[in-house]
Amino acid sequence: MTIRPVSGASQTVEHSAVHVPADPILVPSDPAGLAQRSRWMLGHMPPTPSARRQRVGIELRKMRDAAGTTTAEAATILGVDRTKITLIEQALYAVTPERVVALAHKYGETNSEFVTALATMAGDRSKGWWEEYRGAVPIGFLDLAEHEYYARATQSYQICHPPGPMQNERYSRAIFRDAQTPLTPRTVETRIEHRMRRAEVLMAEGAPPYTAVVHEAALRMQFGGRDSLREQLEWMLELSERPHVTLRVISFAAGGFKGSGQALVYMSGPVPRLDTLQYDTVEGPTFLHTTEHLDKYRRIIEVMAERSLSVDDSRNLITQIKKEL
Repeated sequence: MTIRPVSGASQTVEHSAVHVPADPILVPSDPAGLAQRSRWMLGHMPPTPSARRQRVGIELRKMRDAAGTTTAEAATILGVDRTKITLIEQALYAVTPERVVALAHKYGETNSEFVTALATMAGDRSKGWWEEYRGAVPIGFLDLAEHEYYARATQSYQICHPPGPMQNERYSRAIFRDAQTPLTPRTVETRIEHRMRRAEVLMAEGAPPYTAVVHEAALRMQFGGRDSLREQLEWMLELSERPHVTLRVISFAAGGFKGSGQALVYMSGPVPRLDTLQYDTVEGPTFLHTTEHLDKYRRIIEVMAERSLSVDDSRNLITQIKKEL
């Protein structure tokens, strides 16, 4: 299966709501599932900016604010109306790489590596596999899939269940069926399909480094029962044998520590300023990208790594838990 990239930028916590036309829309029957229905709907609704396109706008706004430049002053550089600058920063209007560079120079940005990476991000207009699920899967999950795909390296710390890309189909189904807000059988199957495609990125040849630090609690919670958990643990052991995958466990014996209650995914961008931190909430994935947040969570992840067992000891503990089942 060919997985293609998509352009865009990431928004931090909230996503703009999609405007639904007042006139009723006649939706065709859906014998092939919710994903097919959502693809039809996409042709009748305004597009939602992708994560990378949102991130471009966010970074341009950061630079403009830091420089103390008004939208009117920025608009003169591009020869456009000031409202165009606002639309670019809100990811509602695409910006070319050349204009990203021009604005960055106007704002006094001196980090050429960062500017080049941001311009490259703005210029990538291709679409990824996750776009097929827009309208069928919450936007936060689409953004997470996009960030994972483009990440130069990923570090995941999970407490209650293994990282999404490391879950097998049976275990994922049990988790979705236990969702806080009950999901219909059709929605469950669509979420599983999306999650399994996220796993393809993890298993792809030449995939970037993926580090999973999993708390022992996640290895003992029996979503779907004993057999389901046993299969899941076996799958994790198999994945851990891949050269780019590092699996480590924080045992109960490690005790408590700062950040121990947070499930995190840290995704490295082309430059550190374009890294993204994702954490789970009841409402879904939340993304952070400010320098302060990234520095804070880098330190938390370092503590998690220090508290975790070695790779070999982690595999031994997982094997032991599997035998106990």
